[in-house]
Amino acid sequence: MILQSLKIALESLWANKMRSVLSMLGIVIGVGAVIAIVSVGTGSTQSVTSSISDLGSNMISISASSGRYKSGQASTSSQDKFSLELADYMAEFCPSVKSVIPVKQVGGRLIVGDISVNSTMIGTNGDYIEVNNYQIEQGRFISSQDEEKRSQVMVLGSDLAEDLFEEANPIGQKVKVNYEGRIYMFEVIGLMQEKGNTIAGQLDDQAYIPLSLAMDKMTNSDYVSSYIAQADSSEKASNAVSELENFMVKFLDDEDQEQFRIISQDELLETVSNVTGTMSMMLGGIAAISLLVGGIGIMNIMLVSVTERTREIGIRKALGARNKHILSQFLMESLSLSSFGGIIGIGFGWVAAYFLSQYGQWPLVISTLSVGLAFGFALFIGIFFGLYPAMKAARMNPVEALRYE
Repeated sequence: MILQSLKIALESLWANKMRSVLSMLGIVIGVGAVIAIVSVGTGSTQSVTSSISDLGSNMISISASSGRYKSGQASTSSQDKFSLELADYMAEFCPSVKSVIPVKQVGGRLIVGDISVNSTMIGTNGDYIEVNNYQIEQGRFISSQDEEKRSQVMVLGSDLAEDLFEEANPIGQKVKVNYEGRIYMFEVIGLMQEKGNTIAGQLDDQAYIPLSLAMDKMTNSDYVSSYIAQADSSEKASNAVSELENFMVKFLDDEDQEQFRIISQDELLETVSNVTGTMSMMLGGIAAISLLVGGIGIMNIMLVSVTERTREIGIRKALGARNKHILSQFLMESLSLSSFGGIIGIGFGWVAAYFLSQYGQWPLVISTLSVGLAFGFALFIGIFFGLYPAMKAARMNPVEALRYE
């Protein structure tokens, strides 16, 4: 009976090809939109989380913020307390913290021949690249000897090196730096691998110099711009954040945490996952509405089909067809519409997700769960919205049906 009902349903749909295609259109768009939106949400989330992970391993950023007293008067910047000794204290009194790296940020103009580029110079030490998961392409990074001697050496980001030297090898070349009207001559000792645009900014446009040089020779300052801390492990990252917050609150006497900011990788990843997950659910819900609209379209067409085939229903009943036979026939037509629409919608969603991933430059991720849910919901729509027309057909009085013109 099921195969016979399916054969009759397919013959009926084929006899009205254009009407069938238009009826399936809502299901196709709905299923495709759900799959594409979930794919975009998953792929973009993976792209952002990968970018955050590329920043480093269990990294925690500690920076100063401009605090204010309750009276509204600007307070002394907490950055005036960000000393080298403070980094040692944090590493000593925070058991879950593996290391703390001080960073001094300096802006200046880098000059090579007739080429000059405004760039940010990062004063730091040799542990910087390990914590930030940053690799050397050529040469070497800043060493402890460079720190001790305050050597005027520099490591260039890939884009900055290309701007200054174009295709030439920058290793061993001299770079003139104009900082606040004073001229410093640096030797390029290393070239960083391309990092790309990360959530921390464009690292490839920066230069890296010894921290002691940036603090003593260039800025004549005892304080750094920020710290980068590394937790012992990903499991201890949350503990490390809590320990650092408690330490800074006591050190700065800032219970409201208005004078400093602590941002961890785990916090960023959790925030990104929550935001993208919520957006994907919301957009997926909106896309699912088109499935309901498609279901209403199927119901409308099935009601028209029942009306058009009233005499056929009467003849079938007169020949012995029972109500369940008529019910299964029209339910099978409705299910055929929704299932074919769902299959086409899966293909449509895959194609849409592919082109969107190419445009947005994130990985193509087709979730099996999203495909299954979208297709299952399409089948449910076919049954739900096809049930009433099928029941109406099954309950027809055969005598009245035969009299219908």
